[in-house]
Amino acid sequence: MTTRGVLYVHSAPRALCPHVEWAVAGVLGVRVQLDWIRQPASPGTWRAEFSWQGESGTASKLASALRGWQLLRFEVTAEPCATAEGERYSATPDLGIFHAVTGIHGDILIPEDRLRAALARSTQGETELEAEISKLLGKPWDDELEPFRYAGEGAPVRWLHQVV
Repeated sequence: MTTRGVLYVHSAPRALCPHVEWAVAGVLGVRVQLDWIRQPASPGTWRAEFSWQGESGTASKLASALRGWQLLRFEVTAEPCATAEGERYSATPDLGIFHAVTGIHGDILIPEDRLRAALARSTQGETELEAEISKLLGKPWDDELEPFRYAGEGAPVRWLHQVV
């Protein structure tokens, strides 16, 4: 079963851009050429967006292929399909990778065992429950990536519409 998704490279040094393209091409099995534009949130870096289509699990393969570069900020999303939930991966140099399962409407679905573990850590006084839930929802990654998500002048605009 195939799914589709989007790769958002929020910031990459210029020298890393061809390596990102090669890594994505290696996962997808097709030649990839991204449209790089300057990233105003971090002078000297570049950003790109790429819509992809592939088998279920492609988002995790893309995230794995890109995770080794410390200077890269990116997100990979995959839509739910008949055989799998959706996914979202977010990566920053400081925080590493965040992974979440997403439902049909894009909401993060937190597995019961992860909620129980967060509750246990807070009950034992290791951490605050609010901080644990914040991590489960990816808030630290969202906070760090938000300035990079704003595309700025010259970025591609994606118009969304619903066909009835």
